[in-house]
Amino acid sequence: MPLRSHIVVVGAGAFGGWSALYLLRQGYSVTLVDAEGPGNSRASSGDETRVIRSTYGSNEVYFDFNVRALTLWKENEGLFQKKLFFNTGVLWFCYEDKTPLVDDSIPYAKKHGMEYKKLNHEELTKRFPFVHTDDLHHACFDSFGGYLKAREACQAVCEQFVKEGGEYIQAHVEPGAIDHQQLNKIKLSNGQSLQGDLYLFACGSWLGKIFPDILQQVITCTKQEVYYFGVPSQHAAAFDAFPVWIDVDGKDFYYGIAGNAHRGFKVGVDIRGEAFDPTQGERMVTPGVLAKARNFLAHRFPLLKDAPLLESRVCPYENSPDGNFIFEVHPEASNILLLGGGSGHGFKHGPAVGEMVAQAIAGKTSPPGIFRRAL
Repeated sequence: MPLRSHIVVVGAGAFGGWSALYLLRQGYSVTLVDAEGPGNSRASSGDETRVIRSTYGSNEVYFDFNVRALTLWKENEGLFQKKLFFNTGVLWFCYEDKTPLVDDSIPYAKKHGMEYKKLNHEELTKRFPFVHTDDLHHACFDSFGGYLKAREACQAVCEQFVKEGGEYIQAHVEPGAIDHQQLNKIKLSNGQSLQGDLYLFACGSWLGKIFPDILQQVITCTKQEVYYFGVPSQHAAAFDAFPVWIDVDGKDFYYGIAGNAHRGFKVGVDIRGEAFDPTQGERMVTPGVLAKARNFLAHRFPLLKDAPLLESRVCPYENSPDGNFIFEVHPEASNILLLGGGSGHGFKHGPAVGEMVAQAIAGKTSPPGIFRRAL
């Protein structure tokens, strides 16, 4: 697309907001539209925090993307004048001598000067005495990772986008007619319509609803539950200082963020949940899922055996069939680009994805092949 073309971005979440900002910086005229606002409670980016880690097994594409994203997070939080990245490190609990998800990333970690520290059973127990370690072989500590503020980041990106000259509209969007391989406009819930030279739809879990003919079976939404437990007050400081953790059991993959603004000990359920409607679905815990998470918590962190549940959230995952992001042209309209498939790991990559989208549209780079999908 020639510079100064008008690009309409639909969706102000992790992918859409960052794409709008980097398209603007690339020299395009950009309008960003979102139905309920950046970081809203229905969105996949609407919770308090998200993990940022580079570990992706043998997948170097995502490792490199995360390295770039980490650089951009640090650069932009200075512009935002808001602390968004918290470098607590990421502690991986490993059950076997070989853990491919972690071990296969080690060459990339060395390549980038971001090596992990392996903690044997004795070292792990000594350093983190309130962790039950009897069923663990070792742990790996990634000192470069940590967590990000999620809702606040989406809002900060949108605010910066407007500050730098972008136009933001809060309205529900309905695509207009496609004629001669071109979308002619989008209709807004405020009664107006909007025309652009190019339309980028980055609507998370709603992509399949907006384009059901091509994406209903490609982008699916699941209900992922997140819990915040109260820690014993005499141990609050120790738990607040605990790193982000991921339990690599090969089944449930529980993860957690211990000390975000003293909100409680966060435990997330990463195994895919039941199908979920991001608009009408109620954000209530599933008793069986909560009970199972409590059992894990009591096992891995015995001091939290009777910890009270302080808060709970539902994080809708917008899943692609293989877990890869999707960046593709609509098969019936060459001026529609589809961006999504965060699959529970997309948030951290937001600024790198946005930069890639802007450079690809400007003809300066090609998207990774794993992001391209026949629709």
